[in-house]
Amino acid sequence: MTDKPSEGSSISDEEWEKFVQDAERDHPSAPKEPSARARMVTERLRRQDALGEQPPGWRTGPAGHEVHGRTARRRRMWSVLGVLLAVAVAVIALKPSTALSWLPGGGPDAGAPPASPLPAETGRPTGAPTDVAGQPTRKQPFAGSPAERWATGEDAIEVPKAKAVGGVPAARIETALRRTKKFLVASNLDREVLYGAEPKEALALLDPMAKDYVAEIREGLRRPTVENDPKWKFTRFDPDEIELVGTEVKVRGRMTVEPGKERGRPLIRADYTFVYPVARADGGDEVTRVIVRRVVEVAVFDPAEYRATEGRIWVREVSSEIGNDICRQGDGFIHPRFRADLDARPEPSGDVIDPYDRSRGLSGAGKECGTVSRT
Repeated sequence: MTDKPSEGSSISDEEWEKFVQDAERDHPSAPKEPSARARMVTERLRRQDALGEQPPGWRTGPAGHEVHGRTARRRRMWSVLGVLLAVAVAVIALKPSTALSWLPGGGPDAGAPPASPLPAETGRPTGAPTDVAGQPTRKQPFAGSPAERWATGEDAIEVPKAKAVGGVPAARIETALRRTKKFLVASNLDREVLYGAEPKEALALLDPMAKDYVAEIREGLRRPTVENDPKWKFTRFDPDEIELVGTEVKVRGRMTVEPGKERGRPLIRADYTFVYPVARADGGDEVTRVIVRRVVEVAVFDPAEYRATEGRIWVREVSSEIGNDICRQGDGFIHPRFRADLDARPEPSGDVIDPYDRSRGLSGAGKECGTVSRT
């Protein structure tokens, strides 16, 4: 506030009043009478201060040492977290199983982490796959099996790039390869066929000009016998006895094309192993697996030299090996062995084989019962 001049001053009251007004206009930051709203806000803040209701940091910040202390603690915390993260990454890289055990429910009894899928098979393996720990369950039917890393279903049957072979053009070879795949799918993956139905799609692919071969297959399906049991050509289970566990069938193998012994008759050779998890149809908890390996040979004819039916395939031979079958032949079905069967029936008398070993040839050409080393 500006004091008025003393009485001895030569400035009149009117001049002094004008001076004060000019000063206030030139300095707008001079204190002014607060508005009614400003007074209300000020009064409310004073009451909150008196009651201790002011939110933290409102109008006043924390003391300087408190701010610096929090910053230091945050830096230390992030440094520790960084070290722990680096250690965790190193452990995961060096020993994933140890890292898994740190997780809730982890450890050796919790099962292995999902295994990475194997690349497609491009040639005969050099040996059998290594053992895998675990036992099959309804939730994990492939636990403890090398097939856990195999591809699933018909996508696992890859058709190789076709090229001209033995005088037969590449386009004709490619068509035969695709029909061979359809035959494999219809014979070993069709859900109805797996439950004992007639393999109609597979039969429709067969060249009717191979009369004796087709007639033998149809007769075996109508009236199976020990000598003509359709399970050696088509994967079939008795639905009153067996339940397929889950919807997946693991598949591994390859298709190749060979020139053949005669010009104009190249040979497709499809060598595939199928793994089926099964349980008893009465709803029991025990799960076992059946491993079926089939080698299907299909002849491709040059129509200029040989007669054949267009749109069909000429199946030259089907060789099979069935792992985990009680060898009750003659009814057209595969009968898996469960734990109770080990006491009720004697062990098969054939050689012990590893059904997952694709480095070896077939044993017994599909007519001999043996003992499997694992399922």
